[in-house]
Amino acid sequence: MTTTAPFAADSVPQPDDALGRIRWEIDEIDRRLIELLNRRAAASVEVARVKRSDGTSTYVPSREQDVLDNVRAANRGPLQEEHVRAIYAEILSASRALQRPLRIAYLGPERTFSHRAAESAARVRFGSFVEYLPARTVDEVFSMTERGNADYGVVPVENSTEGSVGQTLDLFVDSSLKICAEILLSITHHLIGRGPLDEVERVYSHPQALGQCRRWLIANLPTAETVESSSTAAAAQRAAEARGTAAIGTEEAAAQYGLSILARAIQDQAHNVTRFLLIGRQIGRPSGHDKTSILFAVRDRVGALHDVLSVFARRKINLTRIESRPSRRQPWEYVFFVDFAGHPDESNAADALAEMSEVCTTVKVLGAWPTEQRVDSHRVAAA
Repeated sequence: MTTTAPFAADSVPQPDDALGRIRWEIDEIDRRLIELLNRRAAASVEVARVKRSDGTSTYVPSREQDVLDNVRAANRGPLQEEHVRAIYAEILSASRALQRPLRIAYLGPERTFSHRAAESAARVRFGSFVEYLPARTVDEVFSMTERGNADYGVVPVENSTEGSVGQTLDLFVDSSLKICAEILLSITHHLIGRGPLDEVERVYSHPQALGQCRRWLIANLPTAETVESSSTAAAAQRAAEARGTAAIGTEEAAAQYGLSILARAIQDQAHNVTRFLLIGRQIGRPSGHDKTSILFAVRDRVGALHDVLSVFARRKINLTRIESRPSRRQPWEYVFFVDFAGHPDESNAADALAEMSEVCTTVKVLGAWPTEQRVDSHRVAAA
């Protein structure tokens, strides 16, 4: 392991005035900090070398959580906890980049709303040194993450206007991936294209975006054909090919494909939010303010669903979401998706899940993560 040479403090004379002495002290601290940071980086590279020789994964979320827990416990101020978290997010990000940049898969191409959600997730949790991998479909986001080509994936799961994204829920039934976090993003849609609004004959976009702008399209382009595309960025690409076509997308997509904004903020609901999930291979430890997502299937008998839900009621576990999807295994069989307050490692939740297993044909923990209340209004989101 290599280390940097220690800084010779007496090589820089200390000023006589008070402000100069404070600045001298700051410079001295910075020199010591960079020495320590480089020593830390060298140790991190050595850890990666040992892991590669053992065939161990270079990225271990639980270890990074230990690092954050340790520095938070050691912090005596005046830095606040969010300051320490932000600083160490970048330190850990730089360390990962020396080993291998963290990779996040998203529904591409670039400048889709899913791309923005991935950037938002990285900014809050992983720092700046992240590689973004575009996927052609949500299914491919899952498969890239399952195969290890990506460390994480970002997928849309629910919109406040259009409801759940069924494709995402269906993929969780057979996937081994876990939900690690959620990202709540405010949505603003624009109509983008080459020609004037009154010449638009066809509008491309992702089905979710088309649904979120349905009333606007009926009122303003009643004769225009709507065509579904795999993403809003793919729709912008199509709209760039010919006059008389338009897309629902972002300002960035308009700039990237040489399109004009024909109408701004065309979503039907002013307060329109999409919930994205960050998916990976592990879930974090309890934080004390967590949300857990599960799926279950019940036996075909009277009162089966009531019996399952009563398990939560008796333990005063708050259910924040419940919905059903066809199981796709046999007709009229359904899978239920439930989010509840708590973490599966906590005794109350663990006991509830154990009791559920006695009355359900299937119980599967999809993930657990710290509850997210912040809506990122500076980013827009859809699929």
